[in-house]
Amino acid sequence: MTAFDALLRVLSEHGVEFILIGGAAAIAHGSARFTEDLDVVYERSPENLMRIVDALAPYQPYPRGAPAGLPFVWDVATLKRGMNFTLTTQLGDFDLFGEIPGGGTYAELAGGAIAIELFGVRCLCLSLAQLIRAKRTTGRPKDLEALAELQAIEDERDRLR
Repeated sequence: MTAFDALLRVLSEHGVEFILIGGAAAIAHGSARFTEDLDVVYERSPENLMRIVDALAPYQPYPRGAPAGLPFVWDVATLKRGMNFTLTTQLGDFDLFGEIPGGGTYAELAGGAIAIELFGVRCLCLSLAQLIRAKRTTGRPKDLEALAELQAIEDERDRLR
């Protein structure tokens, strides 16, 4: 089970620049769906990469689904060489995305993201419109299933305005 509160706190305490996406963002907007991992888009500056490495190192990040014992070094060079990482940690499953379909990079998303407080941690979260666009673009069956609910939430918000 992922400790969402602990992961968010660790990222915040280390000053990591990120935007909450995926199922946790949907829940923040009122979705009743369940999610098993924390997904974020992260800023890819050298300084932020170092903050991410420092934040997660104590929790032994390892590629989720990779065979045990596979050589994996958690450092800035690894983050620089990759873009998206699906990890398991001692705090649970955590996905780092350098960019997302239908949205782009941290810099491209940050201006439209909203500030929220989740588990006592202030962070950026995709806006509902950004989240709907990303889920529609990704087109995975689970994302398409979530679209109806997210669209209903957006329609209800529009109706109440």
